[in-house]
Amino acid sequence: MRFLGFRPNRFLFAALFFALLGVLSPAAYAESVTVYGNHRVDTPTIQSYFKGTDQASINKGVKDLYATGLFADVRVSGGRGGIAVTVTENNIINRVAFEGNSKVKTETLQSEIQSKSRGPYSPATVAADIERIKDVYRRSGRAAATVTSRTVDLANGRLDVVFTIDEGGKTGIREIDFVGNHAYSTGKLKDMMQTTEMNFLSFFKTSDVYDPDKISSDLELIRRFYLKNGYADFRVIGSDIRYDPERTGYIVTITVEEGAPYTVASVDVESHIPEIDGASLRSYLRLSAGETYNGNMIEKTTEALTREVMKRGYAFSQVHPRGDRDPVTHTVAIVFVIDEGPRVYIERIVVRGNTRTRDYVIRREFELAEGDAYNKVLIDRAERRLNNLGFFKKVKITNEPGSAPDRVIVVVDVEDQPTGSLSLSGGYSTSDGFIAEVAVSESNFMGRGQYVKLAVSEGQYSRGVTFSFTEPYFLDHRIAAGFDVFAKKTDVSQYSFYNNFVTGGTVRFGLPITDEITFSPRYSIYRSDISIPNDSKHPYNDCQLPVAFVTPGTFGALPLGPYSNCLTNGEASLALKEAAGATVTSMFGYSLSYNSLDNYKNPTGGIYAELKQDAAGAGGDEKFLRTTGDLRYYHTVYFDELVGILHFQAGDLQALGGQQLRIVDNFNMGPSLVRGFAPNGIGPRDVSFGVDPSGNPLGGTKYVGASAEVQFPIWGLPKDFGLKGAAFFDSGTLFGYEGKTNFTPGGLPQNCTPQDASPLFTQGTCLTVGGDNKTIRTSAGVSLIWNSPMGPIRFDFAKAITKSPYDQTQFFRFSGGTTF
Repeated sequence: MRFLGFRPNRFLFAALFFALLGVLSPAAYAESVTVYGNHRVDTPTIQSYFKGTDQASINKGVKDLYATGLFADVRVSGGRGGIAVTVTENNIINRVAFEGNSKVKTETLQSEIQSKSRGPYSPATVAADIERIKDVYRRSGRAAATVTSRTVDLANGRLDVVFTIDEGGKTGIREIDFVGNHAYSTGKLKDMMQTTEMNFLSFFKTSDVYDPDKISSDLELIRRFYLKNGYADFRVIGSDIRYDPERTGYIVTITVEEGAPYTVASVDVESHIPEIDGASLRSYLRLSAGETYNGNMIEKTTEALTREVMKRGYAFSQVHPRGDRDPVTHTVAIVFVIDEGPRVYIERIVVRGNTRTRDYVIRREFELAEGDAYNKVLIDRAERRLNNLGFFKKVKITNEPGSAPDRVIVVVDVEDQPTGSLSLSGGYSTSDGFIAEVAVSESNFMGRGQYVKLAVSEGQYSRGVTFSFTEPYFLDHRIAAGFDVFAKKTDVSQYSFYNNFVTGGTVRFGLPITDEITFSPRYSIYRSDISIPNDSKHPYNDCQLPVAFVTPGTFGALPLGPYSNCLTNGEASLALKEAAGATVTSMFGYSLSYNSLDNYKNPTGGIYAELKQDAAGAGGDEKFLRTTGDLRYYHTVYFDELVGILHFQAGDLQALGGQQLRIVDNFNMGPSLVRGFAPNGIGPRDVSFGVDPSGNPLGGTKYVGASAEVQFPIWGLPKDFGLKGAAFFDSGTLFGYEGKTNFTPGGLPQNCTPQDASPLFTQGTCLTVGGDNKTIRTSAGVSLIWNSPMGPIRFDFAKAITKSPYDQTQFFRFSGGTTF
C-alpha cells in the first residue's frame, strides 16, 4: 500500500509542475507560417511579422503589415500548429502626374502629397492626397478647385497615378469687416493689413488670397497698433472666416474690444535684487509721465533693462512690466519689476526646417547661446529679428525639456522662402527722360544672409551699371559691411551743357548704436570725366572750335552778326569749360541717421533724420568738406485719414587747402528743394551775354529748404488701389557761388575781356553771375500719387510764388516706373 500510495503522488507532482510551467511561460511560437500571394515582398519578411499563434500576436502582425503600405489585403487562417497568411500586394507607383494645373507649379503639388514614384499605391493615400491638393489651392485663393484621380495600369504590377485638376476661378477675400471698433475706422484698420479685398485690381495682386497665417499676422499688427496708440486694454475677441459660394469668396469678420486710451501717470523701476538699484536704471526708460501709453516703448524698455541687468552679472534676471490702470482717469502707472528668475540654462538651440539658409545665419540673431541663462525676453527679440530678415515664410520658437530640470532646449522652426528677384524697371521723368533698368538681386546669397545686386540701366540721357555687396555681420559682429562699384554716363540735356562719365566705388559700414540710431562710415573714390559736346546738334564750344555749316560766319552757315554768332546758338559757361577733363575724387565720409518710422515704404508716423559729411582730399584732385542734413516728420491727423509731413533740409560746401571749388562740386537744386522749379533751376547762373542760362547753372555752396505736405485718400476708391492726393507748400534757397569769374589766360586778375568786345563776338574771359542771392523761393501745388501694381507714379502740379529773375520754373513734373 505504501507503493501504491507513492506512485500517485509522483504523477500528481509532475502534472502540477508542467501545468504551472505552462501558465508562467510566454505564448508558444507558431511552428510554421506559410505565406501565399506575395510576388515582390519576400516570404521571410512577411513571416517576421508573426511572432506567435495567439490571437493578439496574429492581430498585431496583420496591423503591422497593413502599416507598411505594401498590401491591399492580409488574411490569416490556421491555429497553434501553424498559420497561413494570404496577402494581396499593392501595386507600385511608376510615376505621379498632374493635369490641368497652371496656377500652381507641379513641384509644389509633388511636395505636398504622400503618393510618390516607386512607392506603394494606396487608394486611401490617394484620397488623402486629393484633399491635400485642394488645401493647396484654397491657400492660393482658389477654393472652388476640384481634383479627381485615376490610374493607368502598366506591366509587372506597376501603374501611373494621375491627378486631374480643374483650378476654377480665383476665390479670394470678398469682404473684410470689423466689429467693435470706434476709435479707428474700418478703412484705417484694413489699411494696416497685408491681406486685402478683391477688386478690379485682383488680376495684378495676390494679397487678396485667404491665408490663415497672414490673417494671424495681420491681427498681431492691429494689436500692436492699438497698444502703441494708448489702448492698453485692447484685445481681439475673435475672427470669423466664412466662404460664401454665391460671392465665390471669403467673408472675414474681425471682432475687437478697444477699451479706452490711456496716458502714463508715472514710470519707475522696482528691483527685487538687493545689489541692483532701480533708480540707476531709469535712464533706460523709453517713456515718461504724461505721454500716451505705448506698447512698443514698453517692449523696448523691457529689452533694454534686461540687457543692462545681465551686463551687471545677473544672467537669470527677469524684467516684467506691470501696469496699474485707473479706469476713472484713464491713466496707467507703469513699473518695471526686476526679479532674480529661475536658474534655467539653454542646453541646445535646435534649428529645423531651413533647407537653404545656413544655421549660423539663424543662430547669430540670438543674443544667447548654448550654456547661457535662458531669458524669454531675449528669445522673443530673436524671433522678431528672424521674422524681419525676410528670409522665411514663418518663424516659430518653442521650448522642449532638457536632460535635467534646469535645462531647456530651444527649438527654432523656420520655412525658407525665395529671396532672389529679377526686376525689369522702366519709367520717365521730366529731368531724366525715359529710363529702363534690369536688376538681379539676392538678399540671402547662397544661404549666407548676404545681399548682392547687379543693375544695368539705359536711358534717354544716362546709362550705367552698378554692383553692390553687403555682409550684414562683418567679422561676426552686428556690423554691416559692403561695397559698391559703379560706372555711369550722363549725356547733355536741356538742363546741362556737358557729358559726364563717372567710374568708381565705395566701401561702407553700418554700425547700429541703438534700434533707431545708426552710424555709417564710408570711403569713396571715383573718376569724373567731363566733356563739352561741340557738334551740329550741340554746338556748345564753337566759340573756340567753330563748327562748319553751323557756327555763324563759317562756310555754309549764317553770316556773323549781333544776333547771329557763336554765343546765340548756345555756349557752355566758362566755368563749365574750366571743369572739363578728368579728375579723381578721394573722400572719407559718414552718415548718422535716426529712424523711428512706423513703415519704411509708406510711413504715417515717426521721424527720419540724417546728417552726412564727406571730406575730399585723401589723395585725388579735389579738396572740400560737404555737409548735408535731412529731417522728415510724419504724423497722422483727422482719424488717421490724413498724413502730415514736414521736411527740412540744408547743406554747406567749403573748399579745403586753399583750393577753389569746381562748378560740378557745387549743389545744384531744383524740384528736390522747391517743387515748381526745373532741375538745376534755382540759384546762381551764368547770365553772360549770349550764354543760355537754362543749361548753365553754376550751383551754390549753401542751401536751406522747408516743405509742408498733407496726403489724403481719394474718396470712393478702394484703399488698396494705392491712389492718394497731396497738397504742399515748399520754400527754400540756394546761394553762395565761390568759383572764378575771371578766366583771363595766365591768371591775370584784372581786365578780363567782355563776351561781345571782339568783332567776332567771341565768348571773352568774363563770367557774369546772376541769381546769387538769399531770396527764399516758394511754391504751392497739388500731387497725385499712385502706388500702382507697376510701381510708384507721382504727378506734381506746382506754381512758383516767389523766385529770382534768373530761375527756371516748371509747372508740371511726372515721375514713375515699374517693376515686374
